[in-house]
Amino acid sequence: MPTVDDFELDMAECGVDNDRAVVCYDDSGSLAAARCWWMLRHFGKYDVQVLDGGLAQWRAQRYPLESGIRLVEEGDFSVRRGNSRVLGADEARMFAEQGLLLDCRPADRYRGENEIIDPVVGHIPGAVNLPARSLTDENGCFLPVEQLRRVLLEAGVDGERPVATYCGSGVQASHVSLAIAVAGLGEGTPVYIGSWSDWISDPQRPVVTGEHSHS
Repeated sequence: MPTVDDFELDMAECGVDNDRAVVCYDDSGSLAAARCWWMLRHFGKYDVQVLDGGLAQWRAQRYPLESGIRLVEEGDFSVRRGNSRVLGADEARMFAEQGLLLDCRPADRYRGENEIIDPVVGHIPGAVNLPARSLTDENGCFLPVEQLRRVLLEAGVDGERPVATYCGSGVQASHVSLAIAVAGLGEGTPVYIGSWSDWISDPQRPVVTGEHSHS
């Protein structure tokens, strides 16, 4: 996570204003856009949305594009108190034990197979696997809301049970937090921002492999 001062300055330099809506998009299935959405809301900017399907869907609709660097006037964005929490390892463990901790990586990485990024395989004990990509269609758009709610409910997200998300480095986790909000099952779902990369930095923390049934 950036410092408060750095984030405020960076967003202002991008032209973000306190009283003007923001739309985030990317060209990678909205993962990075969701992380930006989550961070803006964490720092108190609530009139922010994500372009469903990103640049690919924009192109598919034949909307205009431009190239080059766009210079903007500096915005007046100022950080305020948000409603989404950044979790550390101990809090993530608490969610796994007493609530619901969603591991948002692909199923094989959750099981401890085909790990190509982190030096230790597996997942946090008690975490339930819900891959971020399972919540989107082949075009990178979120599933229809009722279908999205069904997938989330099957994973244990019912709008009542305390839920938090993590992944490898906090990006796919933000995407699932966005999906939970889109489905109307919770605002401000906390993210274990250091995620698996942070969890395994302490060899004393337990690691498990294989499947974990939904509870």
